[in-house]
Amino acid sequence: MARGTLRIYLGAAPGVGKTYAMLDEAHRRKARGTDIVVGLIETHGRARTRAMVGDLEVVPTRAVTYRHATFEEMDLEAIVARKPQVVCVDELAHTNVPGSHHEKRWQDIADLLGAGITVLSTVNIQHLESVNDVVAKITGIRQQETVPDAFVRAAEQVELIDITPEALRRRMAHGNIYAAEKVDAALGNYFRMGNLSALRELALLWLADKVDVALQEYRKDHNISETWETRERVVVALTGGPEGETLIRRARRIATRGGADLLAVHISVADGLAGARPDALARQRRLVESLGGSYHELTGSNVAQSLIEFAQAQNATQLVLGASRRSPMHRLVTGPGTGAATVRQAGDIDVHIVTHEQMGRGRSLPSVTGGLTPRRRLVGGGLAAVVLPLLTLLLTSRRTDLDLDSDLLGYLVAVVAVALVGGAYPGIVAAVAASVLLNYFFTPPIHHFTISAHDNVIALVAFVIVAATVSAVVDVAARRTTQAARAGAEARILATAAGSVLRGDDALSALLERLREALSLTSVALVERDTDPGGWRLVEAAGTPATTDPTKNDGRAEVDEMHQLVVSGRPLQGREQRLLSVFAVQIATVIEHRSLAAAAAAAKPLAEADRLRTALLAAVSHDLRSPLSSATAAVDSLSNADIVWAADEREELLATARESLQRLSRLVENLLDLSRLQAGAMAVLNAPTRLDEVVPLALDDLGPAAARIDVAIPQNLPETVADPALLERVIVNLAANALRYSPAEAPPRIAGSTHSGWVEVRVIDFGPGIPATDWERIFTPFQRLGDTDNTTGVGLGLALSRGLTEAMGGELTPEDTPGGGLTMVVRLPVATGPARPLDDVSEPAMP
Repeated sequence: MARGTLRIYLGAAPGVGKTYAMLDEAHRRKARGTDIVVGLIETHGRARTRAMVGDLEVVPTRAVTYRHATFEEMDLEAIVARKPQVVCVDELAHTNVPGSHHEKRWQDIADLLGAGITVLSTVNIQHLESVNDVVAKITGIRQQETVPDAFVRAAEQVELIDITPEALRRRMAHGNIYAAEKVDAALGNYFRMGNLSALRELALLWLADKVDVALQEYRKDHNISETWETRERVVVALTGGPEGETLIRRARRIATRGGADLLAVHISVADGLAGARPDALARQRRLVESLGGSYHELTGSNVAQSLIEFAQAQNATQLVLGASRRSPMHRLVTGPGTGAATVRQAGDIDVHIVTHEQMGRGRSLPSVTGGLTPRRRLVGGGLAAVVLPLLTLLLTSRRTDLDLDSDLLGYLVAVVAVALVGGAYPGIVAAVAASVLLNYFFTPPIHHFTISAHDNVIALVAFVIVAATVSAVVDVAARRTTQAARAGAEARILATAAGSVLRGDDALSALLERLREALSLTSVALVERDTDPGGWRLVEAAGTPATTDPTKNDGRAEVDEMHQLVVSGRPLQGREQRLLSVFAVQIATVIEHRSLAAAAAAAKPLAEADRLRTALLAAVSHDLRSPLSSATAAVDSLSNADIVWAADEREELLATARESLQRLSRLVENLLDLSRLQAGAMAVLNAPTRLDEVVPLALDDLGPAAARIDVAIPQNLPETVADPALLERVIVNLAANALRYSPAEAPPRIAGSTHSGWVEVRVIDFGPGIPATDWERIFTPFQRLGDTDNTTGVGLGLALSRGLTEAMGGELTPEDTPGGGLTMVVRLPVATGPARPLDDVSEPAMP
């Protein structure tokens, strides 16, 4: 079955005419003979939109009941069963009523497309997830209904329904969008000129970006590499050199003048052995992103070709490169370089070569220093000094049996052996020495430095060339091996460091120690600028003695404006300094993590206090007002001299006032006790206490409702160490909570027992219970697990109960009630004497 296509009408704000345009398209398709129906249209009371439906077939909606209210939703099954060619479905981002087939309407539309039905739909820019936060900043309203950008981008057609902000406000003022009583508020809030202009720009930019993606796909599908100047893009090439920031800022100015996008790219050499400094690239990447550009990193064997290919793939119109840092002599030997090659291959892309302070100050002629250690070259020279004389003696003794070709091969093997051990220098010296020995001892005329046959001249020259070439190859291979080994070691070190940083570990000391070990240093220290001008103080160090003065060191790297990395032990070489700079970047990340963690820790008490204050105001506003209102009404009624109250009526009013004031008193006591607990000022007077004396007092405090509670406190239960008044408060709060949640047919229960030196009081309810994952949350002050109706108390009971129990030296923990419900267990130590086993306690069985 072929998948249906999706066409979306995108608008900047409500009222621009999306639904009207969709219905207009529906009428056009119907006139052409297309089987089209209306799945759901949101008219929002607009007469012109309702009239636009006209004679289009409308699939009846289905009624969904939720929380005693009835809602109309699209009937997905009916549309699929009807199977039209096209269906109109309004409000793409709509959230369906709970109980529907899908949570979101766009998911319903995905089913329709899968069933082979083409869909016309509508959406406003503020409902796209990618711009949801931006719209919230502009309008001050965060949209709760969103649709993934990927779904909208996947649509075959997205048509922008555009209208100027002035025209939209006139449409609003004429009553064509909202009812008359809502017009003034809308014009003064969401539909302000600034809001509408910003939303319109967002819609235009989002659609332009989608069109650009489609254009890139078209160019790719049709193998079009030429630049189409539909949109200006400026690409700046970065090498990681010191000129990078100059290039970035120059490219940003070029892009700003033309309203272009800025893209920065770094091309890494494919062999991975010669690259830019990572710390410099990291700084340049941050600069690019701070200027609104994007950073890209590619790998290629030919820098100029890779750069051109990237620019063409991005449909770039301009390239910005820095003038070469190579010296004139280096350019004379190696050629014009990347800049000239890029200009030759650029085609219709404009190339800007930017001058800077570093040009001509970079690389000189390649170094002739070998890749082997001095010791190995010395061993190679010694080997040449020993092997060549011995080989000469051997060959001269067999002169009658061997010809010149055999002699050449013998010396060639010897030279190659010397080159393998000592590299280029000993190998070339051995090749020259071998040629001299061959000339003197084996080339006619023997024992003279002359050669009579031309063939012998060619053979000797070839011998020297081959020997020197082999020596050079061995040296290059050794250099590459050393570089690869060093690069691998650096990669392993950096991977370990980066891994700890990415995991968020506070690995500062470990990073410093790792750096000290990797570079074989005496000490590595992180220092911070002190308050005194020019002063420094030690933050962390690995090894001793730690150097705190950045001016007295063997190497240093800047971490940030306030910190520097200082090392001592030996002077660092170039590659080691680069590794030090990379570690400085990692350490800067760790410092930033520390700073953020400290800020979060500092903000947490403030946030918690603010949360508690907000919750207290929200909850206490009801709990204070309700008993005060009841008591005030009862007292006002009793004090009214115009009304004669019967005795029972008078008693009822007095009971109402008394109960309301008791509720108010309990609330104030709870608040005061909680504040004392948090301040550490709660006075606890522990003494031997009997549960069978405390529980009845607690039930009396609960009033008539306590008659529902089943009490099972054994008479032989030992005394516990507790403050009787505080324990009474704990039981009152727990029992009140159990009464609130226990159903009428299963009353709560208070039971006592002993176990392992503890007296346990269990307050059991048979209500809905609480998942184990939420057990700790119920002890948070002002927490009622999402219940915000403010009619069940301020949520202090359990928090206060745990605090009082712990103040008495006990524990309060929740457990699941067998059969459903929650059991709160208060454990307090036995006062005197050994605790009786649990089997000795006559505790009635649970119902």
